[in-house]
Amino acid sequence: MTENKNAEPYTLNEENMFPCLVPHVGMKFRNTDEGWNFWLAYGGQRGFDVRKRYTNKSKIDGKVTSCRFVCANEGHRGKDKRDDQVKCHRAETRTDCEVRMCLVKDKDSDEYKINDLNLEHNHVLHSPETFHLMVSQRKISDLQAFEIETADDSGIGPKASHELACRQVGGPLNLSYTLHDHKNYLRGKRQREMAYGHAGSMLKYFQNKMVENPLFQYATQMDIEEKIANIIWADAKMVVDYTHFGDVVSFDTTFGTNRESRPFGVFVGFNQFRETVIFGAALMYDETFESFKWIFETFLKAHNGKQPKTFYTDQDFAMGKAVEQVFHEAWHGLCTFHIMQSS
Repeated sequence: MTENKNAEPYTLNEENMFPCLVPHVGMKFRNTDEGWNFWLAYGGQRGFDVRKRYTNKSKIDGKVTSCRFVCANEGHRGKDKRDDQVKCHRAETRTDCEVRMCLVKDKDSDEYKINDLNLEHNHVLHSPETFHLMVSQRKISDLQAFEIETADDSGIGPKASHELACRQVGGPLNLSYTLHDHKNYLRGKRQREMAYGHAGSMLKYFQNKMVENPLFQYATQMDIEEKIANIIWADAKMVVDYTHFGDVVSFDTTFGTNRESRPFGVFVGFNQFRETVIFGAALMYDETFESFKWIFETFLKAHNGKQPKTFYTDQDFAMGKAVEQVFHEAWHGLCTFHIMQSS
C-alpha cells in the first residue's frame, strides 16, 4: 500500500467513532494508545478479534519507538511441554493470519504512523450479530455493573444473575458480556475492595502470633495503591517440619476460595507416619506469574533458602514458569489428580 504523506493524525471522537474505519499506510496517531483504540474499533467493525503483538522501547528514554497490532488468529499457539500429559487438548484457534498494523515513531513530528499494513485475512470473520461477543469487544456497562453488584449483595449467584440479565435483553446473544466476564468482574471487584478491617485483623493476628512465638513469620506484598496483594505465613511447627520433611513439597491453590475470591495456597508434604504436614500457607491476589514467583521466593526465605528435591503443582502455566525460576534445584512434577480432572 502506498503512503499518504499528507495524512493527518487520527483522533477518536464522537464524529468518527462509528463510520467505516479504513487504515492506510502513512496514517498518523498522536500516541500508541490512540493507535490501539483505532485498531480495536476497526476489528469490532470488521468482525475479527485483535491483540497486541509487541512493543519496542528506546533504551535511552524508555519511550515507545514501534509496535505491532495483529489479528487474534496471528501465528500459532506455542507448544506446552506438558501437552503429552493432557488427554483433552484445547482446540487450535489460530490460523497464522497475517493481518497486522505496525506503527513507528516519526522523529520529526513525535507522532506515530502506520508503516506496515496487511488487511487480508485467511479465515472466516465473525457474523455482524456476534461482533459484540468477540473477546476484544465484550464489555460491562456502568448500569450492568450496578445490577451485577446488586444481585451479588442480595445473595444471588453469578449464574442465576447472568441468566436473568440474558432474559431481560432477549437472550445471551443480545448481552454484551458472558458468564465468564460476569465472574471475572465480581472477582476483580472483591480483590480490589478487600476491607481494611479484614487486612488489619489479619495483621494484628500475625503480630500476636509473633509475640507468642518469635519463630512465627509472615510477609506481605503491596500493590501500586499500597494495598495488601499477597500474604504468606509459616509458624514454628511449619518451619521445623520443613527442616525434616521438606524434600518433597506439593503446592495447591484448589483448597477453595473465600468471599474475596482470593486463591488460597498451601505448601504440604508428608512426615514419617505418612501424615500430611503443612510447611506454609498463602493468601494470593491472583494466580499470575509475578504472584507465584513472589510467594515461592518468600517461602524459601522463610525456610532459610532450603530447596526441595521434588515440587508438585497442578498444570497452571504461570505457576510452572515460577517453579522453574525459583525452585531450580527441584524436579517439577504434576499432580495426577489435577491431570485427571482436566482430562
